[in-house]
Amino acid sequence: MTLYYVGIDGGGTSCRARIRDNNGTLIGEAKSGSANILLGVEVAMASLTSAITDAATKGGLALSDFSNMHVGLALAGAEQKSAWIDFMKLEHPFASMTLNTDAYGACIGAHNGSDGAIMIGGTGSCGIYLQGKTQHVVGGREFPISDQGGGAVMGLRLIQQVLLAEDGIREKTALSLHVMNHFNNDIDEIVSWSKTAIPKDYGQFSPVIFQLANEGDELAIEMLKQTAADIEMFILALHRKGAQKVCLMGSIAERILDWLSPPVQQWIVQPQFDAIEGALMFAGKPEHNLY
Repeated sequence: MTLYYVGIDGGGTSCRARIRDNNGTLIGEAKSGSANILLGVEVAMASLTSAITDAATKGGLALSDFSNMHVGLALAGAEQKSAWIDFMKLEHPFASMTLNTDAYGACIGAHNGSDGAIMIGGTGSCGIYLQGKTQHVVGGREFPISDQGGGAVMGLRLIQQVLLAEDGIREKTALSLHVMNHFNNDIDEIVSWSKTAIPKDYGQFSPVIFQLANEGDELAIEMLKQTAADIEMFILALHRKGAQKVCLMGSIAERILDWLSPPVQQWIVQPQFDAIEGALMFAGKPEHNLY
């Protein structure tokens, strides 16, 4: 009987699956929709099952092979104990499921199972340091109360400064004019938008912030300096807990290196593997369950 190991990296936008056999040979990969368990455990289960089914089909496997699959799950939202419990109560066709956070999977993969830390800065942010079986986590409690160093918080701060510029409190810049143009130069439109805007809506401005910062825009530079300070704050916290090597991961963190101070830059290393490989590393190993 051939055993299969499945790695799942699931977030609010997508769920990625990778299947290997017990020799480590790649069977198939696939992607589906949201697998953040805080957005619904049934939704997450449906997404990961869909991704596994597609990956299995690509590799010539059938549904009958699911009972021989050990699944490692690195899922957003798994840090909330009630959601973790509700998810693990769901029926499934697999040999086993091991559930931890997406940050845990990313950290395991980044350091190939060895001790080390990651600082994730995407739409949100989170820092994690794995020391043996101990997890040290900083931040990551979601927008707007946490996630400093992420694109959503940076976007929120940007909107605040744009409104101050419109009120004549600070100078307008190319960046503030870009944002106003996005909203048809209508402050009321910004106010209405803000009532329903979600993190990715605020985070959409991060590419132009980086672009205009490189062109010398004062407001853009201010935004990146603050974001870099936030990321550095978390990295320093991880270092105080013992982390000597930190991988920057996510669309913001991966571009912020040059904005960090030289002492912090010396701790930054490149990740060895991705979060899916991290999930594969703990597939079939229940001691890696978060709860």
